[in-house]
Amino acid sequence: MAKLLLNLRNVLDDEADDVRALLDEHDIAYYETSPGFWNISLGGIWVREDAAFAEAKRLMGEYQAQRGARVRAENEAAWRDGTAGTFWTVLRNEPMRVVAAVLGILFAIALVVLPALVLMR
Repeated sequence: MAKLLLNLRNVLDDEADDVRALLDEHDIAYYETSPGFWNISLGGIWVREDAAFAEAKRLMGEYQAQRGARVRAENEAAWRDGTAGTFWTVLRNEPMRVVAAVLGILFAIALVVLPALVLMR
């Protein structure tokens, strides 16, 4: 029976490609399901054989440890270089997106507070 190795929700394309290449490199049979148009159903990478699942999990653990260390190092280098994204760089590069987000937050707060104000009268 197939077992889920990697849920593809919020997984970057390069990470999914790395996992596929890792499984291919070690001759582990797998298949992939897509999350569907609305991202409601489960999209993932499934290992076909139970016997290979333990090996796939071990390989995934090693890969994730290596990837985590690499990404942390890249983020630290970006902070040191001053190229890391901050609120001010997003505001400067995409002011309408920030304004829309702030307006959305204010609207959500109003929806929560307004009924309480009405009930207090």
